[in-house]
Amino acid sequence: MARVTQELPLMCLMLLLLCRDLGVGAQAGQGFSLQQPQDKVMVAAGETLTLNCTTSGIAGPGPVKWLKGWGSGNKIIYDQKGDFLPSVTKAVVESNTDFTIHIRNVQPEDMGTYYCVKYVKADTGVDEVSHRGRGTEVSVQAKPSPLLVSGPRQRARPGQSVPFVCTTGGFFPEKIGVKWFKNKDPMVAQLPQVTEWRMKTYNMSSTVMVTLQKDDVRLQLICEVRHSTLPAPLRGRFQLSSVLRVPPSVEVRAEPSPIEVNNTVVFTCLVKEFYPAKVSISWLENGIEIKAENVSRLSELPQGLFELRSQVEVQVMEEKNGSTITCMVVHDAQAPANYSAVLWISNTAQDVSHMNKGVNFVSSLLLLLWLGILLEKGLLGGLLFFLFKRMKRKALEMLPYPAPPQSLAH
Repeated sequence: MARVTQELPLMCLMLLLLCRDLGVGAQAGQGFSLQQPQDKVMVAAGETLTLNCTTSGIAGPGPVKWLKGWGSGNKIIYDQKGDFLPSVTKAVVESNTDFTIHIRNVQPEDMGTYYCVKYVKADTGVDEVSHRGRGTEVSVQAKPSPLLVSGPRQRARPGQSVPFVCTTGGFFPEKIGVKWFKNKDPMVAQLPQVTEWRMKTYNMSSTVMVTLQKDDVRLQLICEVRHSTLPAPLRGRFQLSSVLRVPPSVEVRAEPSPIEVNNTVVFTCLVKEFYPAKVSISWLENGIEIKAENVSRLSELPQGLFELRSQVEVQVMEEKNGSTITCMVVHDAQAPANYSAVLWISNTAQDVSHMNKGVNFVSSLLLLLWLGILLEKGLLGGLLFFLFKRMKRKALEMLPYPAPPQSLAH
């Protein structure tokens, strides 16, 4: 009996301590709440993202954290213990109830769902989830990168149809509009190809086919892009002159005319309406190079094409009659093109002699022809007369003759 009386105060003391601990724990967990009010937040790339989270009431010991994502793939953005990213700061540093954070210089890779989570320390010493916010879905609006407009790698001639491509990337959201213009004139293009890229952004590629014209030297293609992140359309430009090659038209002529012996004749090579301006001219006489006497300055036409003139002097001699004078043009490192004229010598005395000989020959030919006609007509007339006489004689022979008269009987 005495032993029981001695142990009773000890048991009461233990029960009292246990009840006090239970009361404190119940009070600590009673009325605690965590508020994460933002459902969705959209922010432009490069700006600062603010995520709101506040708590009220008393909770057990343990930190408040911000997580990006939930489950095994989550990432700790902020930890009350002091472990967080350099770009993250707590809005109210001294507060134990306001856990709002700022994330500076947000990029498309920061898109995702963020959770504010209260942890408590378990008996095992490991932090366990006590309360979790409903999550804030963050979207980052990213502007399209500067436009790149590209064309064919090699120059093309007028009349050829060649592709031009306009590309941009790194934008969000996905919807984007593209238009093409040739100077101010709208063009019909293929539907743009939009593909998802890494870090939840998109790339765009648009293609237009252009049939080049000779007068396109001063014109440009314009690719215009519209996106929700842009206050004004984004434009990329391409000068058609960088892909256009206009071959020259060439004319070779001789002055003065007619060409006479012992005079000097000037052959002129006119190289007209070509682009680009890279051109070289050389002269050949019967395949042998001769020196040009005069090469004009390159002149630019209003539509952006070029012209050039080259001249060469040739001393006229009889042995050069029929010679071929060639202007060889090499344009923009292309294969040489030859344009020729023939040197025909005109000699007045020889021409008169040749003319008289020609007249005498024609006169003789006409006389022979006239005599031939007379002879033909004479022979034909004689033949007809001979046939007529013969037919007449035969006709008389075929007529019946009267019987001779009989003598009278005596």
